[in-house]
Amino acid sequence: MKRGESPAQCAVREVKEELDLACGEPTLIGVYPFERMNQVIMAYHVTATGPITLNDELVDYKFVELADCTAWRAGTGFALRDWLRSRGFEPRMTDRPGEGDIEEPR
Repeated sequence: MKRGESPAQCAVREVKEELDLACGEPTLIGVYPFERMNQVIMAYHVTATGPITLNDELVDYKFVELADCTAWRAGTGFALRDWLRSRGFEPRMTDRPGEGDIEEPR
């Protein structure tokens, strides 16, 4: 976040900077500890419009159907899990992206 910027404003700015998309009002998904990196993740859902233009921080992107999403059991994976649940999908949880299934407490 930049000085004087709220977390929601930061989410909108980052989407604009990294994808060059116009954003609607952000909605908080949740706040999650990311202990491995000694960080806290504030995750927002943002509806965005326009053609995607990647900046130098991003190499590629991929569209994935909601029912096919897999979430990992740390940091952003919990945010993805909660966002998918809010849309009626229960994701398969993995230790790390692409690894085996694990049981996730509900």
